[in-house]
Amino acid sequence: MTETATDVQVRELTALADLEAVYQLFDTIWRPDPHNPPVTTELLRAMSKAGSYVGGAYDGGELVGACVGFFGAPAERTLHSHVAGVSQKARGRNVGFALKLHQRQWALERGLTAIEWTFDPLIRRNAHFNLIKLGARPTQYLTNFYGQMRDEINGEDESDRLLVRWQLDEPVGGPESSGAAIALGRDEDGRPVRVDLPTAGPVLVAVPADVEALRATDFAAAQEWRLAVREVLGGLLADGARVTGFDRTGWYVVEREGLA
Repeated sequence: MTETATDVQVRELTALADLEAVYQLFDTIWRPDPHNPPVTTELLRAMSKAGSYVGGAYDGGELVGACVGFFGAPAERTLHSHVAGVSQKARGRNVGFALKLHQRQWALERGLTAIEWTFDPLIRRNAHFNLIKLGARPTQYLTNFYGQMRDEINGEDESDRLLVRWQLDEPVGGPESSGAAIALGRDEDGRPVRVDLPTAGPVLVAVPADVEALRATDFAAAQEWRLAVREVLGGLLADGARVTGFDRTGWYVVEREGLA
């Protein structure tokens, strides 16, 4: 068991009661369609028995966060971190960071070299956490990767995702943004604005301030952001550009060395 600066304890979970608690926690976080939960207790039981990763963060005796991952192809020596969540009451206490550090140590002890996972590129706090606090790097833009997920977080939106890779032999953490031209900006109403790309140099791609709230109050605007980021950020990555940072005010930093 690992104790962290967040005053939570993180440990690997294998007991049936603990795995059921993970299922229940994720159910309260995502509020999914009952026919489409993020995980089931039975699946977690099988994964833990097969040696995959199920970790939980405890505040006293209460499970407040969990993370689930499975191995990639043997030659790649990677772990795919499939789903992670923290309860509403434990937000802002670095519980997610504690879980990822525990998962990192678990992977290193098993000879793995990297952890990969996906996240919604429109969610600003997740982009900053993954790219800056952890130092993971996007490798691919995945359009509507999971299809319609039918839960309260994703709503009716399409499930575009960034696939990121966290190299375990590199220091934890990534650089903040530096000066760059704007490729996708925001107007005074918070709508996306496409800008003609300069011929060279780094560019910035904006995301909305709070896409989850936008889905509930103005779904058309949320869809507009989804399509704009898909076109601009997805197009840049498809052309060989690299995301190298994220500004906490909501901008991806994209390097385009060698691109015309």
